[in-house]
Amino acid sequence: MEPQLKHTVADGIATVVISHPAKRNAMTTAMWRALPPLLGTLAADPAVRALILTGDGETFCAGADITSLRSPGPGQKPRDLAVRAEEALAAFPKPTLAAVRGYCVGGGCQLAAACDLRFAEEGSYFGITPAKLGIVYASSSTRRLVELVGPATAKYLLFSAELIDGRRALRTGLVDELLPVGELDKRVAEFSRVLASRSQLTQAAVKEFAAGLTDRDGYWAEQARAQAQPGGDTEEGVAAFLERRAPHFTWTTTQGSRSS
Repeated sequence: MEPQLKHTVADGIATVVISHPAKRNAMTTAMWRALPPLLGTLAADPAVRALILTGDGETFCAGADITSLRSPGPGQKPRDLAVRAEEALAAFPKPTLAAVRGYCVGGGCQLAAACDLRFAEEGSYFGITPAKLGIVYASSSTRRLVELVGPATAKYLLFSAELIDGRRALRTGLVDELLPVGELDKRVAEFSRVLASRSQLTQAAVKEFAAGLTDRDGYWAEQARAQAQPGGDTEEGVAAFLERRAPHFTWTTTQGSRSS
């Protein structure tokens, strides 16, 4: 099977599958290059309210395909492609969740860390391995890792290139939930439905505030005021709460306003 990024959209959830089973879902340069435009397409789709990133079979992603580091092709820098893909994932305007089983190593861990949340199955292993290859880990990736797990754990992972198991990943904050074997898919599907049911206005603002993009504070204040008007998400959320029903939020990141 050719290495590829497979994707589906169903019930408001986009699922992107890293598929390269012959090499434990290692990312080729073509796959790194393909991820940002795919994410752009999914971000622009009003039917998409959340995104799941996972691996094909029993492995999330074993990192970059090392053969592509030796022969990347003309004008290609694999590390730059990986960082560009990671940044595109981090900038995705809707909630993202990495569903991890098996090995999540190197560039695979880089992608998982760029997601908003990470759910893993017991028996998973995590590691970031540039020290094994003499590669300088990108500054943006290092900062993201430090913000996620703290400087001590980030140094442990980057200095040693050693793998840690899912339980340690959970303790350090690299993983948000650790599920028993056989329960990951069910929990991810359940939680993704929760994400898809919530206000995109709230979620998009939280993502930007958490990323430190405070220059858009005025924009979000304007959006909040607009949504407090009759027919806005705030009115709908309060009405749904009082009426004990599920809300129907209509603000979308693709339009920056209420959709019909």
